[in-house]
Amino acid sequence: MRVPLSWLREYVDLPADLSLDRLESALVNLGLEPEAIEDLSASVTGPLVVGEVRDIEELTGFKKPIRFCRVDVGTANGTGELQEIICGATNFSVGDKVVVVLPGGVLPGGFEISARKIYGRMSRGMICSERELGLSDEHSGILVLPPDVAAKPGDDARPVIGLDDVVLTLEITPDRGYAMSVRGIARELAHAFDVPFRDPGAAPAPGATPTPAYPVEVRDPVGCDRFTARVVRGIDPAAPTPSWMARRLAIAGIRSISLAVDITNYVMLELGQPMHAFDLNRLRGPLVVR
Repeated sequence: MRVPLSWLREYVDLPADLSLDRLESALVNLGLEPEAIEDLSASVTGPLVVGEVRDIEELTGFKKPIRFCRVDVGTANGTGELQEIICGATNFSVGDKVVVVLPGGVLPGGFEISARKIYGRMSRGMICSERELGLSDEHSGILVLPPDVAAKPGDDARPVIGLDDVVLTLEITPDRGYAMSVRGIARELAHAFDVPFRDPGAAPAPGATPTPAYPVEVRDPVGCDRFTARVVRGIDPAAPTPSWMARRLAIAGIRSISLAVDITNYVMLELGQPMHAFDLNRLRGPLVVR
């Protein structure tokens, strides 16, 4: 079970100055054996900053799209001048905020960034994709930050993209199935540190409809004594998964697939309740559990 410490903190008031050694000791005493405790801030070293794209020049004469970009990185480059960077992605525009690693930075896998001449221009840094940052497997384009992000050009990008987090990898024994969730681990830590616990499963929810939302037939009550279905309307299944959710799933070891699937996986990790999303338009007849 992989879980970000920041996710646990949403439901349990852990001490602000909690050290990793003290956290590990508490987990061992709870019988939640840590396989690893990883500080993500150490995965990228050197200058990793928020940048704002100010100018894009499309270079021609190459077999693939190549862009020569001028990016505002504040004073993080020591001069305050726009940073010139070559980029092969095309999913961003002038005015977008991006994540830039400057010369001297080292990405996951030991990939060191330096100023170098490429495609006939000097490139002084890299505009990063999620995969290059170790956040997920997404590499179809670079990571474009939400337009409402509060960070300014030159600010440290780590807290903006979740690289200031700590990830716990726990070995959960079969008799502690409830701990295969953020909810269960947070509750245990609340007891260990004698601090308040906010149960995410206690949030108010709409009541059941007078008639079944969709017919369900349980033919094996021994193997499955309860199966609950609810019809959800008014969502666009083709809409992209919010970047914060996709990154949190990636940190937990789950690849982003689609909005509906990602939501069910997120709830499963949070509450420990396995879920599955069906396309209502493709269902014919009742759901049969056998």
